[in-house]
Amino acid sequence: MHALRASVRVGLLLAADTAAFLVARTALHFLLNRQLLRPLDAATRWVVPALGPYGGWQMGAALLVGLLVAGAYRSGDAWRSPQRTLSGVMLAVGLVLWGDLWLRDIAPVLVHYLTAVAGLGTCVLVARFGVDRFVTWLAHLFHSPVERVLLVGEPDEPFSQKVVGRLSRHGSMELAGWITDQSPAPGSIQREGVLGSLDDLWSILKDNPIDTVVLCGQIGDTQHKLLMEAVVSAGVRLLAVSRYDRLGWVRPAPISYRSVSFMELTVPSLRAQQMWIKRMVDLTAAGLGLLVISPLLTLIAIAIKLDSRGPVFFAQERVGLGGRTFRMMKFRTMRVGADAEKAQLAHLNTSGDARLFKIPNDPRVTRVGVFLRKWSLDELPQLFNVLRGDMSLVGPRPFFEKDLATYHEHHFGRLGALPGITGLWQVSGRSSITDFEEVVRLDCEYIHRWSLWLDIEILLKTLPAVLRRTGAY
Repeated sequence: MHALRASVRVGLLLAADTAAFLVARTALHFLLNRQLLRPLDAATRWVVPALGPYGGWQMGAALLVGLLVAGAYRSGDAWRSPQRTLSGVMLAVGLVLWGDLWLRDIAPVLVHYLTAVAGLGTCVLVARFGVDRFVTWLAHLFHSPVERVLLVGEPDEPFSQKVVGRLSRHGSMELAGWITDQSPAPGSIQREGVLGSLDDLWSILKDNPIDTVVLCGQIGDTQHKLLMEAVVSAGVRLLAVSRYDRLGWVRPAPISYRSVSFMELTVPSLRAQQMWIKRMVDLTAAGLGLLVISPLLTLIAIAIKLDSRGPVFFAQERVGLGGRTFRMMKFRTMRVGADAEKAQLAHLNTSGDARLFKIPNDPRVTRVGVFLRKWSLDELPQLFNVLRGDMSLVGPRPFFEKDLATYHEHHFGRLGALPGITGLWQVSGRSSITDFEEVVRLDCEYIHRWSLWLDIEILLKTLPAVLRRTGAY
């Protein structure tokens, strides 16, 4: 049954990916035939993604190969992962356009690559989402769950409830019941949902149509052997919830060291190679960004000078990576001497925490400053901090050095990455989040979950957050 389901899954995904390619190819031909997509250069046609000499079929073959290499056909949640899907599309387009790098300028090839990835990636993601919804709809239509799950453990434990909550979100799964590791005491009342103990496992698997057994708790070696023998004989899949899932961000990975098998426990925080990748992206994006917005920076500087006396820029000592201090640049949005008035306005702080000093309608803010703060334009000079290596585009928000004296042990975790112009805190609510513990949690979550995809996701969410102007003052 599991082999059949795997075959059906792969078949549906292959059909969906092929259909997505055909849709993208047909749409491109339609745009070209109607002359709706005009090239910037008639000689190179560098706005149009290259289809190749065989009408684009090599792109279709490369797409399937790229998705296969990226693991986008694997079981579990792997085939639903947008990261794996987009990685496969990027690899496929790169394979097709690799030869063009030696024959044409890099600019048209880059435009080909980006437009092809965007168009083809969108089609494939939509098609795969449709497959997922279609399978779930069929399960509801015929009242037949895709998978019936039997859980082993104590149903009253918080960790077991957490597992049930996650599995119950998917309508394609049906929880058949529980098996406990201990037999109930004589005369005790049978608990709801409990089908028996591990001693009854053979008969339960024989009498119930179970597809998967999920081990939630910890059992002894003898019981584990009994469990393995039963599920193998019944042709049932066995999944064990990682015990390290209880430890927050810890990620286990099997390794062999000196011919001994170990489980390495790591935290997926920013490491050396990841920081190099992040730094390269920061330098490229900040440099290009400053070139593009230089006219806007000039206009803002003129407006600040005309609005009130004082310098255009405002520099403040902040705490960065590892507790090191740096001078963070911003456009000046307050009148000169505003810092000296902070103690007098402490009673207006809406957060109630000196480490999150937020005052709606702050009387110290200038007229131009109100506009700059509403649209977060006062943060733009921090691109210079990014070039200098003091900050990153995405990261925890930098705080004042004097706040370190009030930190508890778990607060220092947010100093494990370069501070950012934007971050998980900003896109989750900006100034509307007034609980310092929640800010620390979001900052640490970003560090622990870091990936290039997460940075891209936060950057894409930053513009809508700014446009909504929620919590900005």
